[in-house]
Order: sequence, then C-alpha cells, then structure tokens
Amino acid sequence: QAFLSVTSILSVAVFRDHFSLEDLVEEMKKQSPALSFGPLQPDGRVAVQGPFPALRALREFLLLKAKSLSEQDRREAQPHQRLRRKPQEHRAASETRSSAREAAREKHVLVVDTDIYLYMRRFFPEAFQANDVVVSGVTDGDITTVCIGSAGRKAGAAHGLRVKKTIEDYSVELQKVLRKERLRFQESGAGERQRYGRLCERLKPRYPKVLVIPYDTHIDVVGTSADVGKFTEQVR
Repeated sequence: QAFLSVTSILSVAVFRDHFSLEDLVEEMKKQSPALSFGPLQPDGRVAVQGPFPALRALREFLLLKAKSLSEQDRREAQPHQRLRRKPQEHRAASETRSSAREAAREKHVLVVDTDIYLYMRRFFPEAFQANDVVVSGVTDGDITTVCIGSAGRKAGAAHGLRVKKTIEDYSVELQKVLRKERLRFQESGAGERQRYGRLCERLKPRYPKVLVIPYDTHIDVVGTSADVGKFTEQVR
C-alpha cells in the first residue's frame, strides 16, 4: 500500500449557524477538484477521498474559515465602549505589548498522514523540536492534526513557523519514499498477536528504519519499499 490516496471523515457541523452546509460542500468541491466527496450526512459529516496533499489543503481551508468565523463572533460579542483619549506614547506602548502577546500565543495547524506522522516521530524527532515551541498531535484515523504553539515567549512564534515548515517538508519527502504493508491476524485470540509481535521484535535490529505499528486485528509495517517487502516476507 503506497501513500497515494487517503480517506477522511470531515465534520462541517460547526458551520451550520453561518452557512448552508450543502452550499459549503459545493464550495469545498470547487476548492478541491482532485477530491471525491460522499453524501452530506444529517449530522454534518462528509466522507472525502483523494490525494493526501489535496486533502490536507482542504483541511487548512476549513480551519482558516472556522478561525475567521470565531474572530468575527468575538468582535460582535464585545460591548460598545466609549473610547477614552490617551497620550500617544501610552497607546503605542499598549499596542506593542498587545502585539507581543498575540505573537506569543500564535499557533500553527497542519494536517499529515497518521503513518507518516508516527514515522517522523520515531525516526525524525528533531523535526518537532525547537526552543520555546510546543508540538501536539491529535489523531483521527488516517489523519493527524498537528498543533504548533509557542511556550509563551515572543521568539517562539518564529520558531513555531520554522517547525511547521520543517514538518511539511519532511512529510512531502517521506510520502514519496514510504510504503505500508499490513499483516492481518487470522485468529482473534491474543496468541497470534503475541507471536507476530515476537517475530517483529526479532527482525527489528536487521531493519532499523522500519516502523512497526501494532493494532488489535493487524500490524502495519511502514518503511521504504525494499525494507518493508523483505520485512513482511520474513514475518510471513
């Protein structure tokens, strides 16, 4: 299995109070012609399938749209207040402090394939590391949403942007070379899982760049095409 196409279930229910969800899905189709869309469900979910870069771009599009709506709601909720005059230098200092706080709180979000994310975490941990930067990931099936924020200092904002770019570059390059093979268990008991687990542990030293991801019903093996092919053949 190569990383050519992925499927994700997107929820657009959050936009229900602002848009017609049917119109929003049509806008998404125009935004991402390379993707295939399933029917819109009553709960606001829609299945989307296609190339991972196109799906990632769609998720970024929806996140930006949600962010703009959140900012609009926040502005509308603020009570109208009578402005008081302040000396120019006081206002400038206040604006400087405010912009510094906003920079420190700035977050970056990107979406990556879950297997590629786990592979990067295992073999390229430096991609997620920088001074004053906090990186977290939330996995939803084939997709992992990575949130990159600063630890509270102004410098963290620039470092966070650099980490985002690094993760994106790694993801693109790994997508070109990685392959996934799935080893399915024939039995439902724990015995076969343990047997497969022991075999994989025994082979790992010979294939140090192969990632083994165990699940209840199968094991996913991720690595280069040559390594994955040899690894799974020997396990079988």
